[in-house]
Amino acid sequence: MMITERTDIRNIAIIAHVDHGKTTLVDGLLRQANTFRENQQVAERVMDSNDLERERGITILAKNTAISVYDPESRQQVKINIVDTPGHADFGGEVERVMNMVDGVLLLVDAAEGPMPQTRFVLKKALEMGHQAIVVINKVDRKDAEPERALNQTFDLFIDLGATNEQADFPVIFASATSARAGLTPQLGPDLQPLFSTILRYIPAPKVDIDAPYRMLVTNLGYDDYRGVTAMGRIYAGKIHVGQALTRITLDGQQITETAQYLYIHKGLEHIEVEEAAAGEIITLAGLEGIAIGETLTDPEHPDPLPPIRVEEPTVRMTFGVNTSPFAGREGRWGTSRKLRERLFAELRTNVALRVEETESTDSFLVSGRGELHLAILIETMRREGYEFQVSRPEVIYHKDKDGNLLEPYEEVYIETSADTVGAVVEMLGKRHGNMKDMQENIDGSVRIIYIVPTRGLLGFRYQFLTATRGLGVMNTLFHGYDLASGALATRYTGSLVAWETGVTSTYGLKNAEERGTLFYGAGVDVYEGMVVGEYTRPGDLTINVCKQKHLTNMRSSNKDIEIRLTPPHEMSLDEAIEYLADDELLEVTPRAYRIRKRILDSEERGKLVKNAKKALEEEE
Repeated sequence: MMITERTDIRNIAIIAHVDHGKTTLVDGLLRQANTFRENQQVAERVMDSNDLERERGITILAKNTAISVYDPESRQQVKINIVDTPGHADFGGEVERVMNMVDGVLLLVDAAEGPMPQTRFVLKKALEMGHQAIVVINKVDRKDAEPERALNQTFDLFIDLGATNEQADFPVIFASATSARAGLTPQLGPDLQPLFSTILRYIPAPKVDIDAPYRMLVTNLGYDDYRGVTAMGRIYAGKIHVGQALTRITLDGQQITETAQYLYIHKGLEHIEVEEAAAGEIITLAGLEGIAIGETLTDPEHPDPLPPIRVEEPTVRMTFGVNTSPFAGREGRWGTSRKLRERLFAELRTNVALRVEETESTDSFLVSGRGELHLAILIETMRREGYEFQVSRPEVIYHKDKDGNLLEPYEEVYIETSADTVGAVVEMLGKRHGNMKDMQENIDGSVRIIYIVPTRGLLGFRYQFLTATRGLGVMNTLFHGYDLASGALATRYTGSLVAWETGVTSTYGLKNAEERGTLFYGAGVDVYEGMVVGEYTRPGDLTINVCKQKHLTNMRSSNKDIEIRLTPPHEMSLDEAIEYLADDELLEVTPRAYRIRKRILDSEERGKLVKNAKKALEEEE
C-alpha cells in the first residue's frame, strides 16, 4: 500500500443554515475563477437549477461544480471540487451523503443572525465525519451585522457539538457573498482571493492509494438524455478508465458485472468527458442501468464494499393514494395505482431519506420522510410531472423503547417575532405541549425564543403561526430526538366550510358563506359535494351551499346583485394546504389545482358518523 497526497485536488462542501448565502458564494467563486466566458449570460444562484429551488429560494438537491486556481506554494493549478448542500434539515439525507465525498467544509454564518438551527445540524454532520471546517462570517456588510458576536457564538457551537481541539482551532474568513469580497478581518479586500488561499492552506489534500484496486461509493444519481442513468461519487482508491470491467456490489450484497462506458469529471457547471480518472477525484459514470445510491463499484478481482451511507430515519409520514374525487381524471396525465407506485418507488433511488411502503390497499402507499417540507417537495414535483393523486394529513412516526414505553419525535423550535406578538406565540406553543428553553430580546426589539415541542404539535402550526405574527414571524426547526409521548393534544381549533352540492360557486352563495369564515375560492369555480371551500371560525364543520343562485323577480334585483362585493379568497399554497388538513380530510393534488376534501363526501353519511361518535363518547362517560 502506497498512500500519497493529491496536492492537485481539494474536495469541499459548503454548508450553512437556510439563506445564509451558500449558493451566492458559489456564484462568486465560479466567476472569480473565470469559469464563465466573457459574453456568457449566467443567472444568479446558478447552482439552484431546479425550478422549485429557484421559486422557494432554497437549495434542495446537493450539486457539484469545480474550479481551478493557482497555488503559489506548490506552483501548480489546483482543482477544487465544490458541493453546494441544502441548509434545511428536511433534506438532511442530501447533506449526509455529501460528507462521504469531501475532506473539509466551508461553514457560512450570517454576521447578523449568527449560528441558526440548521447551522447546528450541518456542522454536527461535518464534525462527526472528522472534517476540518473553515468558518466564513458572511454578510458583514449588513447594517445590523455583528461579525465578532457571530464568530464567538460559532466557536461556542463547535465546543457544544464536541469538536476536537484541532476542529475547534478553525480558520476564519469574513465575506460578502453578494459583492464577491473577502478578508481576514471585517475590512474586506477587493475579491475572494483570501478565501481561495485559505482553502488551499487548510483543506487537506486527498490521501489516496492510486495503485490499489479501484473502489468508489455511489453517492448521487442523475439522468442524461443521451446516455441514461448517471452515478456520481468519489474514487477512494485506484484508477478507472473507459472500457474497464467493474463489479457493482448492491445494497443486499449481490455482485453484478458492469463496464465503465462513459466517464466524466466536473469543470465549472459542465461535465467533461475523459478517458480516465484516479483516486481523490469526484467523477460521474454513465450507462449503468439499475444502479442505486450507496452501492460500491470495485475491481472485479477485489470485490470489497465500502461502508454504506447512513441516513437518519424519517419522523413524519403521509398516505399517497389514487385520486377518488368526482373530478378524478380531469386534469392529470398519470393517475392509476400502477403509475403512482412506479413513481414513488423510483424516487427511492435518489431520495435516500425517503421510505415507501405498501398498504393493505393496492391504491394507497405509506410515504415517510424527514419532515413536512421533505414530503411537500415530492408532492409538488410529482404534480408538475403530470401526476394526479391524493394525500392524507401528515402524522408522526412513533417508536417503543425496550420497556414498551411509547416514544414520539421532538423538535427544537427557534422563533423570532415582534414583542407584541410573542405572547400569542407562547400561548400557542403551550397548548401544543411546548417546553420553553430560552427567551432573549434582540437589539432591534424583536424576541427570540427556543422551545422543545413534539413534532406532532407542530403539524399545522406554521400556518397558524404566520397568522398570529401577521406574516412577519420567522420559525426554524431542528430534529431533537425521540422521547416519551406527551399525551393527547389538539392542533386545530377551527372547522371547515364544506360544499353542500356539486356545481359552480356563485357570488350570492359565497356572500352568505363568507360571513361564517374565510373562503378559499371565488365565484365561477367548479366544486363538488364534500369539498372544503373555506375555514369555519368555530370548531366543527359547517356544510354550506356556495353554488346557491338568487331567484330574480325583477330587473332591480338583478342590478342589485351585480353590486355584491366579495372579500378576496385566501388561495392556499401547497404547504398551507398540507398543514390545514384535519384527520378526516384529504388533499387532492393535480397538475392544475390543490383541493381539500372530506374523506367521506356525502353530507348525510358524514353527519351520521359524527352523531354516532358523539353518542359513543357519551356512553363511555
